[in-house]
Formats: sequence, structure tokens, C-alpha cells
Amino acid sequence: MMQLKVFFIAGLLGCFSLSSSGQYWKERMAAGRGTDPVKEKKREQLRIDSAKAREQFCKEEEARSVIAIALAESRDQRQKAMVPLAGQKSYFKGMNDYVIEFVRKYLASHNKTLLTVDTRSKSKFPMIDNVLTKNNLPHQLKYLAVIESALNNRAVSPVGAVGPWQFMEETGRLMGLTVNGKRDDRTDWFKSTNAAAKYLNYLYAEMQDWLLVIASYNCGPTPVKRAIEKTGSHNFWEIKQYLPLETQGHVLAFIATASIFENMKHFIPSGNIPDDFVMHPEMATLKNEIKKPKPKVAFTEAELKNMSILHLKRPLSFEIIEQELQVDKHLLERWNPDYDLFVMNIYPDSEYKFRFPKDKMDEYTEKRAAIAAKSEKYFQELLL
Repeated sequence: MMQLKVFFIAGLLGCFSLSSSGQYWKERMAAGRGTDPVKEKKREQLRIDSAKAREQFCKEEEARSVIAIALAESRDQRQKAMVPLAGQKSYFKGMNDYVIEFVRKYLASHNKTLLTVDTRSKSKFPMIDNVLTKNNLPHQLKYLAVIESALNNRAVSPVGAVGPWQFMEETGRLMGLTVNGKRDDRTDWFKSTNAAAKYLNYLYAEMQDWLLVIASYNCGPTPVKRAIEKTGSHNFWEIKQYLPLETQGHVLAFIATASIFENMKHFIPSGNIPDDFVMHPEMATLKNEIKKPKPKVAFTEAELKNMSILHLKRPLSFEIIEQELQVDKHLLERWNPDYDLFVMNIYPDSEYKFRFPKDKMDEYTEKRAAIAAKSEKYFQELLL
């Protein structure tokens, strides 16, 4: 611990010495301008580039030192912490039934992707498990790579995140990866997994809760800290509404994926979990209290006659639809039970077949643009 702090102080001293050396080079450049201007200009550029490179190195070393200190102080706590899985009522408390129902919906809509991942995992999970163990991390964190990239080391996100753990350039470099025009360690399974372990350790030292770590991994620690400050709570469910919708879905997808692979893997091919299945050992002692899942929606003949399908590429707010068209939002929720997956951007298809009353179609067509705009504003305001 003392060595880490000495290293941190040394890094800071290096920064100060760097600023004084910058002044030295300025004086040298000013003094030598009587020579060949072309050669001198090249020398000046080399000196400037060298100074910038050393300054960047100094900043990165300082950040690495802070991370190392944080990791050392929380190692024992990390070893004791376990990743929560569906059915773990002692952790989820009043949200336990919601989580169980979400896992059922997630498996039903993602079982084909999970089958593909299961095949890939046979060659990847042993290595990931080994790295996580060496870094005092729960093995369930390997499922983060599943929802990040479906275990594809060539995956590239629309915002430029790369590899199985979907590192952005800056974060990857900070975790020790080389990212340049010739080499990108983010696609290297072993190196990127070690970097992910380092980053997860750092985030846990900050958040002290694995669901908040998963949220921070997705959107960065700052939005999570803001949500904590706004609510005064470190409980994911209490800060959830103040996080980006994508991040909310990311955390729920992680819970579902980890729970399925850990305790329900044999149900992946069918995509269906039996009603009486005990998802977690904690539930075995409460078997008489287990609520049966909600029955699949059965529509009445009158409902089917008055039902049309809208093909949505972006989610609409039930609240806005109710406000603009006087359509009962509870009816829309019952007709579209998996709509929350679409809202949180974890629906398996690019568009959603939205069940909507036929007798409201003409009015919807007239107000479609306004409803879409107000819905977008509604979802944005959830984050303010």
C-alpha cells in the first residue's frame, strides 16, 4: 500500500518536473533561431511532440496510480461480494417478482442469440474465468462480455467501442491496452479481459455494488454518481429512472443473462422456463410462496377485432398516447407485454410490432409526428 502511494506521489512530481522542462525547451527554441529555419522548425516540432508525449504519459501514470490505490483498499470487500441473480429475494426484495418475470421475457425473445453464445462460450469462458479469479472477481462477471459483444472480439459499436469487452480508445489505454494505427489490443481476448478485470475492480471500489458497476461500465461512472446524488441512494432500483434507458436495459440484460447461464441454461433451446421452476436456491425454502408467472395474454374476440399492428422503429410513450388519443395505457401494457424490452433497447429485432386499437388509427395517423416528438422529449426528460 505504501509503495503504491509513493508511486502516486512520484507521478505527481514527474508532472511538475515536466512543466519546468517545458520552460527549458521554450528558452532553447528561442535561443537557437539563428540557424537553418527549415531544420530548426523540424527540431522544434520534434521537441514539442516529445513534450506532449511525456505529458500524456504522466497523466496516464497518475490515473493508474489512483486506480491501483483504490483496488488495494477494497480487495477484501470484492471477495465477499456476489453478483445477484434472479430469485435472490434477499437482494432484490420487492423487485424480485419483477426480475423473475423479466428473465422469462428475455429468454423467450433472445434464446436464439443465447444459443449462439453458448457455442462460442466453450472456448472463451475458461480463460475469462481464470482471469477473473486471479483478480478476485466473481466469475458471473464473464456474462458482461456476452451482453457487450455476444463474445465477438471483432465487434464494433456505433460509437467506436471495440472488442469483446467494448472498450472505447481512451478507457482502453487507461487500462493498459495499446490502441493505435498498427495495433489494437481491444480485440485481443487475453489482454482485453485483463483490462476489463482491472476496470471492473476500479468501478467496484467506487460503487460497492455490482449492478451499479454494470451501469457504470455502460454509461460511465459520472451519470451513475449524478443519479446517486439526486436520490441519495446506492440502490439500483431507486436510481434506475435517472439513468439512460440503454443503461437500464443493459443492467437488466446482464441480470437475465447471468441468471439464465448460471441456473437455467438447459431452457435456452426452448426459450421457455416452466412455471414451477425454482430460479435460485434461495427460493427453495420459499417454494410455497412462489408466485406463478403471469399467464400468457389471452385476447378476447372483441379485442382481436379491434386490434391493428403498428411497426415501430422508435418507442412511443404510453403516457403520451394516453394523453393525446385517450387510449388507456393499461390496455396498451396488456396488449404489448414485452414492450419494455423495446423501450430499453434490448429487444432482439430492429422494429416492434405494436398492438394498437383500430378505432384510434385515423386519429393516430393525424397526430403521429406530434406523438413521436413528444415521446422523444418525454424519454429525454426522464434523465434530467
